[in-house]
Amino acid sequence: MTAEVNPNASDDVIDGVSDEPHDEPHDELRYVYAVCRRLSGPLHADLTGVGGAPPRQLAHAGLIAVVGPVPARDFGLEPLRAHLEDLDWLSETARAHQHVIGALTAVTCPLPLRLATVFRDDSGVRAMLEGESARLGRILDRIEGHVEWGVKVWLHPDAGGVASAGSSRPRGAPASGRDYLRRRREQRTASEETTARAEVFARRLHAELARSAAASRQHPPQSPALAAPGSGLNVLNAAYLVPRSYAEEFLELIARTEGSQPGLRVEVTGPWAAYSFTDDADDADDTGMTETTGTVGTTGVTGVTGVTGTTRKDTETG
Repeated sequence: MTAEVNPNASDDVIDGVSDEPHDEPHDELRYVYAVCRRLSGPLHADLTGVGGAPPRQLAHAGLIAVVGPVPARDFGLEPLRAHLEDLDWLSETARAHQHVIGALTAVTCPLPLRLATVFRDDSGVRAMLEGESARLGRILDRIEGHVEWGVKVWLHPDAGGVASAGSSRPRGAPASGRDYLRRRREQRTASEETTARAEVFARRLHAELARSAAASRQHPPQSPALAAPGSGLNVLNAAYLVPRSYAEEFLELIARTEGSQPGLRVEVTGPWAAYSFTDDADDADDTGMTETTGTVGTTGVTGVTGVTGTTRKDTETG
């Protein structure tokens, strides 16, 4: 069982930018990290976010938006479009975004907004809070007192073996073309059987964890191109919304599975803010990516100023 940086945050990338024309009246815009209710304690005085600026609280309509100033030269419509093609910029921005969300998670239950949710000014943020207050309130009620745990199951790349199942005889060069084809069929069969066993294990683990969680989400398998070298095949990529008070018992359920299936590795990340549960859907498990993109009319600089967090785990920040 391993733990590492939250793979959710960097995948929280804008799907597209609004074509709505606008002029930037100021040099600074408002970057919104999250929406929450009252904090149980102060944020660290030296906490900084995107662009190195400290976040602050903006209260309206019974909610609090955690915001920070960002330069229009980077987050205006056209500059942002260009930055979305810069993976280094995205990675740096995602880390700063997640740094603030992580600090918030220690003192409240934040509803993370999408990466690069930007408004022209405080009035735009207030308009969003006003217009979305009912929906935001429902989501905050649902995730209150909970955190997200991510669980992945990996099948080691060598787990399928090279020889056929049950055969321990040394193999020399194929005696003929027919012998070569027979060996290839045996290898494919062994690999398919190993993968099938791994998928059965993953389904059973997910079912058990989902029963113990307030909600669960299954995400698409992580792309091999984005996984660490040698990770193998991702057969489970899921998130679970778990009461903070139940974290120890939840992790114990996972720990019991260690070593029970040769060739499999269970990876755990968390606890995180509820990145995968920031939509307004019910608590039913999803078999794919769940995402609801909201808009705020003319007050937002970008056209993706919804209240959803990321729901995929294909991209990781270091």
